[in-house]
Amino acid sequence: MSDAREPVVSVLLDPDWAAGSLVEDIRRGLGSHPRTITPKWLYDDRGSALFDEITRLPEYYPFRAEHEILTAHADEIVQASGATTLIELGSGTSEKSRILLDAFTKDGQLSRFSPVDVSEATLREAADTIAQRYPGLAVEAVVGDFTLHLAHLPTGGRRTVAFLGGTIGNLYREERAAFLGALADVLEPGDSVLLGTDLVKSADRLIAAYHDEQGVTEEFVRNVLRVLSRELGGDLDVGAFSYVPFWDPHMERMDLRLRAEEPQRVRLPGAGLDFELASGEELRVEISSKFRISGIAAELEAAGLTVTRVWTDEAGDFALTLATRPGE
Repeated sequence: MSDAREPVVSVLLDPDWAAGSLVEDIRRGLGSHPRTITPKWLYDDRGSALFDEITRLPEYYPFRAEHEILTAHADEIVQASGATTLIELGSGTSEKSRILLDAFTKDGQLSRFSPVDVSEATLREAADTIAQRYPGLAVEAVVGDFTLHLAHLPTGGRRTVAFLGGTIGNLYREERAAFLGALADVLEPGDSVLLGTDLVKSADRLIAAYHDEQGVTEEFVRNVLRVLSRELGGDLDVGAFSYVPFWDPHMERMDLRLRAEEPQRVRLPGAGLDFELASGEELRVEISSKFRISGIAAELEAAGLTVTRVWTDEAGDFALTLATRPGE
């Protein structure tokens, strides 16, 4: 086996991207009704650390369920995909993808791994770790936003694009359709998508997963107010909001909100915003849609992808779906 190759890191985000994107998102979101904060701003350093803590909470089953599927079925996923390149969107530390990489490299068919994330520091660290752990594997990391930079994904060979963690559930249905359509458009015949989705289950279990006894999820959601105040020169009173997670049975999604407990004036000079919040008015911070197997297939097929295989954990809480771009 050859020595580890130096990872290649392509930076597609300019240094001012985050500031400009935050202002644009906040102006649009807080100007709508209900007022909405785009969930990607939950993940500053503290938010990322809190989310890591959430994944280890007893109530939060999705991380463990997806990990169970990957561990039990990685070899099958490798065989079904036939990929020579694995791309992971929103890769973070690439912790889960290492289970797939172990299976792919054992099989000997994988030649390239391309993690994609907005955090350059996290990505560089993960790319170095992967390159050391899998000598001979070409690591081509992309610092980019998966909603903007799909056209810049590495090309060539047979590719599988992994989008894990149920993250697609944070997108509204129209956003999911646009994203899946854009992803299908950049795939070649034979390329595939490995999609992780949380499945519909009892409201009690879902609410418990997002309203843990230790209050970690509440702190994670509240932290976005600190992010806005810090980045936009705001004066949001974090303690003046209550955390309101609820299950929306019609849309089949968790809806995580912060409710103003008293009237207050919100000033965010960095975004040029100054508005009144009424007592009881809510800020929607995140949605987490839950899926049915048939619904996942329908959304993928509407985007031009054909479902090849579906795997679930033993309890049926979570699904991994492999969908392929059909041949011409």
